[in-house]
Amino acid sequence: MEAGMNLLHDAGVRATHQLQVRFQGSQDWFLFVSFVADLRNTFFVLFPLWFHFCRPVGIRLLWVAVIGDWLNLIFKWLLFGERPYWWVHETDYYHNSSAPQIQQFPLTCETGPGSPSGHAMGAAGVYYVMVTALLSIAAGEQQAKTLKYWVLWTVLWTGFWAVQVCVCLSRIFIAAHFPHQVITGVISGMAVAETFQHVRSIYSASLRWYLAVTAFLLGFALGLYALLRALGVDLLWTLAKAQRWCARPEWVHLDTTPFASLLRNLGALCGLGLALHARAPAPATRGPPPLPFRLGCATASLLVLHLFDAFKPPAHAQLLFYLLSFCKSAAVPLATVGLVPYCLSRLLAPRGKKDV
Repeated sequence: MEAGMNLLHDAGVRATHQLQVRFQGSQDWFLFVSFVADLRNTFFVLFPLWFHFCRPVGIRLLWVAVIGDWLNLIFKWLLFGERPYWWVHETDYYHNSSAPQIQQFPLTCETGPGSPSGHAMGAAGVYYVMVTALLSIAAGEQQAKTLKYWVLWTVLWTGFWAVQVCVCLSRIFIAAHFPHQVITGVISGMAVAETFQHVRSIYSASLRWYLAVTAFLLGFALGLYALLRALGVDLLWTLAKAQRWCARPEWVHLDTTPFASLLRNLGALCGLGLALHARAPAPATRGPPPLPFRLGCATASLLVLHLFDAFKPPAHAQLLFYLLSFCKSAAVPLATVGLVPYCLSRLLAPRGKKDV
């Protein structure tokens, strides 16, 4: 087993080395792809846009991102995946021969286990939701599949796989993941997104259900952590490796730790439940809000969330950091779903109605 994994890891390190040599001048592009594929952009950019223009897709997008990343955390805790940037220094596989030289970058030194890739899993799930949603809209209620539909189908799925290839190559290039980890991530992300295509209850879930799911996800993760700790397994073993082998200490960030991602995701899900069920009523209108109003909500949401994102919780106190990360993530759907539409509706309402 160990010999087989060593061969797999060696092939991955050599793939990283070859990519870095052949595409040495493209590191800015690969870093940009890794930045865009981060789930942060799903919460702060994609969710606000989809929610205001197609509410069900926005809700499904957030559920897929949250549950997918939660599953990614559980898989990582159970699979104990190595990362290239530290494995190449610690392995005795090479013995007296020299190990391939690989570079590190500002986004390399993630602190959690490596398998499966969270970026690949998140990008696959999120883009799968968007592609299938656009195709469903194009087909219409009658699900008519014309020539234009099939042209769009070809373009969208070609774009989907192009994005996945870029994300996978990016994660390999920066030595954050081995090839088998990104492939597993893509497959897992698509599986989560496809599952939520058939889960209709998320569109009418009550606040109690949102809170119950949030509590279950937190309790399961903490229970698994406590169980494995009781069995003598340290689930934070990767943090010491990251701090030891990262080329620069400032590249090791607290927000890449497993508990940071856990609380970030739970905050977003809890915030969505609160926003959907505690938002102030909009002005009485027939049918969906007009397009200019939705456009205004989307634009204002992006601006407000950009301000939210500028706030960085202090990393010197871990408990405070985790608490503020939860609150920051919860504020994203609260602002998008509740605060921004309410403020705009009050601002645009006739003066006489404001005073009622």
